[in-house]
Amino acid sequence: MTGNHQTPALLLFSVFVAVTLGITTWVSRNRHGSAEEFYAGGRLFSPMENGFAIAGDYMSAASFLGVSGLIALFGYDGLLYGVGFLVAWLVVLFLVAELVRNCGRFTLADVVAARMSERPVRIAAGTSSVTVSVLYLVAQMVGAGSLVALLLGNTGEAARSWAVIGVGALMVVYVSLGGMRATTWIQIVKAVLLLGGTVVLTVLVLLRFHGDFDQLLRTAADRSGHGAAFLAPGLKYGGDWTARFDFMSLGLALVLGTAGLPHILSRFYTVPTARAARRSVVWAIGLIGGFYLMTIVLGFGAAAIVGPQAVRGSNASGNTAVPLLALDLGGGADSTGGTVLFAVVTAVAFATILAVVAGITLASSASVAHDLYASLRRRDAEPRSEVTVARIAAVGVGVVAIGLGLLARDLNVAFLVGLAFAVAASANLPALLYSLFWQGFTTRGAVWAVYGGLIPALVLVVLSPVVSGSPESLFPDMDFQYFPLQNPGLVSIPLGFVAGWLGTVTSAEIADEAKHAETEVRSLTGAGAA
Repeated sequence: MTGNHQTPALLLFSVFVAVTLGITTWVSRNRHGSAEEFYAGGRLFSPMENGFAIAGDYMSAASFLGVSGLIALFGYDGLLYGVGFLVAWLVVLFLVAELVRNCGRFTLADVVAARMSERPVRIAAGTSSVTVSVLYLVAQMVGAGSLVALLLGNTGEAARSWAVIGVGALMVVYVSLGGMRATTWIQIVKAVLLLGGTVVLTVLVLLRFHGDFDQLLRTAADRSGHGAAFLAPGLKYGGDWTARFDFMSLGLALVLGTAGLPHILSRFYTVPTARAARRSVVWAIGLIGGFYLMTIVLGFGAAAIVGPQAVRGSNASGNTAVPLLALDLGGGADSTGGTVLFAVVTAVAFATILAVVAGITLASSASVAHDLYASLRRRDAEPRSEVTVARIAAVGVGVVAIGLGLLARDLNVAFLVGLAFAVAASANLPALLYSLFWQGFTTRGAVWAVYGGLIPALVLVVLSPVVSGSPESLFPDMDFQYFPLQNPGLVSIPLGFVAGWLGTVTSAEIADEAKHAETEVRSLTGAGAA
C-alpha cells in the first residue's frame, strides 16, 4: 500500500475511533455509577438490541479475519471453524441463556455459587473467567497487529507491536469510562458495519464469477496448488492420527466453548427478563448464521482471486486475506475503487476488534471485582467500590493481554480463539451445567470441576506444539513438546466433567435440597431473579 492509498483507511479508522469515544464519553456523563449500571447497563436493552450486541461481541477478528484466512489457505478444513462457531449457539439457546439470566446477577460465578459456599467457588470461577478472557483477548490483539501493519504498509514487528499497544489502550478507555452501556452500543454499531461490509464483499465476489458458486470453488482449487484436495476434508486435519484427533478436539472445543465464555454469558444480564434473553439468542443466531455463510464465500473468494501464495506472503497465518480480497475486488492497489473498498474493510475489521476487546475486558474486570476482590478482601479492610476495582482491573487485564499479544503475533487468530474456547469448555461449562442440573452437586465438586478442567487445559497447551517444538511455535528454538495435539479440548473437557463428579461424590458435604429447589424454581420461572 502506498501513502495515498493508506490515507482513506486511516481517515475511516480515525472516524470510527472518534465516534466510539464520543459514545463512551456521552454514556459516562449519563450514568449513576452503580454496579448494575456498570456491569449490566441497567438491564434496559431490548432483545433485538442485545441480539445485535451479542453478534457484535461474537463475530470477532477470529471470524472476519481468521476463519476467512484459514479457508483461503486450507479450503474445506478452514470452514470447519465457522461450522463449530455457529453450532455452538444451539447449546447456548437450549441449555444456558434463560437459566443463566434467572440465576445470576453479573457473572458466571453468581450462577455456580448460588447454592454453595460462595468464597471458594467464586475464587475458582473468577480465576477461570479471567484466564479465558485473557486468552480470547490475545487473539484480538494479534488480529489488530496484522491489520494495522498491513494498513501502514509495514509488516515488520514494530508496526504490529504498536498496533497491539494502541488497541489495548483504547479498550481500557472504553471499559473504564463507559461500562456495559457504552460497550453494548459500540458492539451494535460494529455489528451493523461488519454485516454491511460482509454483504458488499460477498456480492462482489459472486458478481466476479457471475453468480456461479461452482466456478468460484473450481478456481479456488486450481489456484491453491492442491487441486481437488482443497475442496475435500483432510488438507489441514487429515493424514496421521494426531491431525485427526486434533480436529475432533477443535470441534468439541468450539461447540461447547461458547456456553462457557464469560463475555457471552454477561450479555444475558443486560436484558430485563429470561424471555428477552432467549429472544436475544434467536436474533444472534440469525445474524451470526448469515455472517458465517458469507465468510465461506469470502474465504474461497480470497483463494480464487488473490491466491493462497499472496495471502501467505502478506501474513503467514492468513489473517489479511479479506483486506487483500477487498483491494482486488475494488480494482487493485492503484485504483480508487480498490483504495476505498480496502479502507472500508480495514476500518470495519478494526471496529470488530475494538468492540470485541471492550466486551471481553468488561467481563474479565467484572470477574476480578465482583468475584475475586469481593471474596479475597478481608472483612476488616475498608470496603472499596466494586466499580472502582473493576476499572483498575481493566487496566491490569489490558496490560497482560498486550504482553501476550506481542508474544503470539505470528499465530492465526481463529486458532488462538480455539484455545480460549477449549479452556472455557473445560473449566466453566462443567461447573455451570452441574450447578444448573445436578441436585447433589457440592462446593467441592464445583471447585474441582473448574480447576480440574482449567489446569490440565493450560498445562497441555504449554506442552503442545503451539508453544515449542516446531517452526510455527511461540518459541521455535525450544522443544518441550510432550502433548501432540494443538488443541487440548479432547482431553481437558472430559477431565473437567470427571473432576466435578469426583469432587462431589467424595465430598462429605450434603447438598441442600431446599436451596436446590429454590434455584431450580428461580431458573425455570424467573421468580426472584434480579
